[in-house]
Amino acid sequence: MATEVILEDVAAVSRIDAVPSILEIVCRITGLRFAAVARVTDKEWVACAVRDEIEFGLQVGGSLDLKTTICDEIRDSRTGVIIDHVSEDPVFCTHHTPRRYGFESYISIPIVKPSGEFFGTLCALDPLPAKLREPGIVATFENFAHLIGMQLAMQDELASKDDQIAQAGSTAIIRERFIAILGHDLRNPIAALAAGTDMLKRINSAPRPTLILAQMEQSLQRAKLLIDDLLDFARGHLGNGLTLRISSNPDLGVPLRQTIAELQIVHPDQPIELDTAFDEPVRCDVDRITQLLSNLVSNALTHGAKSKPVRVRAESRNGHFVLTVANQGAPIAKDKMRHLFDPFSGNSDGTKGLGLGLFIAHEIATAHNGSIDVASDEHETCFRLTMPSTC
Repeated sequence: MATEVILEDVAAVSRIDAVPSILEIVCRITGLRFAAVARVTDKEWVACAVRDEIEFGLQVGGSLDLKTTICDEIRDSRTGVIIDHVSEDPVFCTHHTPRRYGFESYISIPIVKPSGEFFGTLCALDPLPAKLREPGIVATFENFAHLIGMQLAMQDELASKDDQIAQAGSTAIIRERFIAILGHDLRNPIAALAAGTDMLKRINSAPRPTLILAQMEQSLQRAKLLIDDLLDFARGHLGNGLTLRISSNPDLGVPLRQTIAELQIVHPDQPIELDTAFDEPVRCDVDRITQLLSNLVSNALTHGAKSKPVRVRAESRNGHFVLTVANQGAPIAKDKMRHLFDPFSGNSDGTKGLGLGLFIAHEIATAHNGSIDVASDEHETCFRLTMPSTC
């Protein structure tokens, strides 16, 4: 059967309303009882449109090995082939194709787009001989082939413009989201810093205002995290992807444990359990992997059962590094699973943050030639990173 890409070409021909009429006309003016528009690649001949009055047996989407057809030669030469009577033709009387498919008369004209791209052929054949070299017949075939090539090119251009419009719409959505973030999420910590600065100006003669400084430090950290997430989003979604600093790590457990310890300080009432087993070194960007871990654990702490531990397991063996983060609690709704790793999709329930954590985790996994999958039911939600340990 034809590949998915070829089936798109078949669909493109089907969208040309004039094609059925073209096939009817070429059959009428030639007397041939089989006609087709074919997509011809370097490997196969695929029927995109068919008019069959002889039960040839080839339907739309059906394919032939290109080497068994005359279109193999047409694809190379970009010139048509016309045979009035195969048995009497000095070139084709011993050709394998007429013998294989049982035809005596044949005409095939190349379909070429205005760009010069070869698409396929407009062809017709019959088990009986026919006079096909009449100037009017050849000119009609050539004009129809040219028309089909033009129509296919117009479809390509329209599809390109549709993609541009869709991309422009997507960019507009992203731009609006950035404006919202800059106007709201980043404004809050910066406003807190400004308020703290004003207070310090008023009490600059007093002892060191520890509480105000601590609050300002928290606001600064919050702003930094927001900016880091935005930069990672821009690199992953708008740029060329995240950049990595790869190194070999005999015991990745050390930075992972440090990350868990930092998260535990922020969430002292929610236990986090870490289990590691490293049988071989892991080549990775340590900072990015710990960022991924932090994002997955933070997600589990936010959405999991508050009284139940978040369980983290990290191991490397047999050429793979696997990291799992599991929590108990309500399962993820099925309608959310499909968009779970989309940017800005994680904060619709009113939780703090931009909703970029899982998106960035996914981008980090992809940059390491890995993947993240998730399983969620009433017992447990588990995110699993799998990647080569020799990335």
